Amino acid sequence: MLAERGAVVIDADDLARRAVEPGSPGLERVVDAFGPGVRASDGSLDREAVAAKVFADPDARRTLESITHPEVFRLYRDEVDRYRETDRVVVFDAPLIVETGAADGFDLLVVVSASEDAQVKRLMADRGMSELAARDRIASQLPLEDKVRVADVVIRNDGAVDELVPQVDELWAQLQRRAS
Repeated sequence: MLAERGAVVIDADDLARRAVEPGSPGLERVVDAFGPGVRASDGSLDREAVAAKVFADPDARRTLESITHPEVFRLYRDEVDRYRETDRVVVFDAPLIVETGAADGFDLLVVVSASEDAQVKRLMADRGMSELAARDRIASQLPLEDKVRVADVVIRNDGAVDELVPQVDELWAQLQRRAS
């Protein structure tokens, strides 16, 4: 919705994919850390194989994050540098920004909250996850209450998409005032 209003949205998930694309040092480091079984037959990262290893094992997850997070932030800096001397609103869509300890490095922290049941249903529908996998994914992250506690703005997202519009309009107005 912010992109529809004119924001430049940089997606952390996209950057994370780029950080481990075939031929990248990030991919090689992940394979070194987790073994050749995490490389797909086409040479790309087998994301399901990695997820099976890291979402059940906090130490493995930290290992993966120690490889991917620095590269994601490097790629983010490269992207955001293009807009530094403009009045464009740049949004970093990064679900794990609080977990990485990087939230203080941003002008405004917006947290989108939803009940666990709503999150599970969306992961099952949008990503084809089983209920157990979705709940494991949520459990592996910092509790939502902790994220809400440090947020500058909280968007409540338990209902229908059209219920978000007034909240996003208010946020957009705030972001535009900050950018000018």
